[in-house]
Amino acid sequence: MRGAEFAELKAFAAVVERASFARAADHLGLSPSALSQTIRQLETRLGVRLLNRTTRSVAPTMAGSRLHERIAPMIMEMDAAVAETIAATGRTAGTLRINTLGMAAKNIIAPRLGRFHRAHPDVVLDVVIDDGLSDIVAGRFDAGIRVGERLEKDMAAVRLTADVKMLAVASSDYLARCGEPRTPADLSHHACINWRFPGGGGIYRWQFEKKGKKLEVAVEGPLISNQQDMVVEAALQGLGILYAYDIDRIDQAIAAGQLKRLMADWSLTSPGLYLYYSNRRYPQPALRAFIDCLLDRDETASRRRTRP
Repeated sequence: MRGAEFAELKAFAAVVERASFARAADHLGLSPSALSQTIRQLETRLGVRLLNRTTRSVAPTMAGSRLHERIAPMIMEMDAAVAETIAATGRTAGTLRINTLGMAAKNIIAPRLGRFHRAHPDVVLDVVIDDGLSDIVAGRFDAGIRVGERLEKDMAAVRLTADVKMLAVASSDYLARCGEPRTPADLSHHACINWRFPGGGGIYRWQFEKKGKKLEVAVEGPLISNQQDMVVEAALQGLGILYAYDIDRIDQAIAAGQLKRLMADWSLTSPGLYLYYSNRRYPQPALRAFIDCLLDRDETASRRRTRP
């Protein structure tokens, strides 16, 4: 395969995976017009339309989907091979694509960006915030970060955090108006802030546990959202009771007296956050270095493992 043909296929894969010419062009370091011309050249060479374009979206045709399914693993393997070759010189380089929950991006990745860049200046982090359950292999991600109970079974996983508590909380304003629930059964008389699983999923049924007894409760209230900041803000503004992971913002609001914890003896413990990647591929040096950074390991440990 000639170099131009490989560049065309890599450009096509980037458009499919990012569902956007603008985002793909930015990733490839091209202008959108140059990328569009590259895709037209590929379609002309193959004699088949690969992408359906509108002013608002881009998606692969059936032929495009089949082509992407075949070439994506090969492109990923070639990128990994190049990264391994560079690593043999003692230098970690390449692009590392991470698909992550918003709370993990904010609380785990963001605080360590500077340290990771200083230790590995030749690695480009491509971090995609995704609170759904995207297929990281199909999306050509090197790794993802998810709650432990939602991991795919055929993945290698590295624990990033301890298990977390689910906290029921409400503002003092709401509790002054509506009273405080003592048991999950009392929630039927309260306004509750609901969470919808991202990606068009169903509404989360609140799960509780006390002394081995488990309950699952469907609640109702004035707001349903799949965005974490939105539901926390709703609780702070007194719209109702929120049941959510024990994240920093909720802890801070409790400490400041803005929210009060409710039914603490019924709170469920949920598996913590894990970084996961396909167990069919040995993790590239950049990913090993990234894992070390997230776990606050000595950076020299990662550099030692990248040398032959």
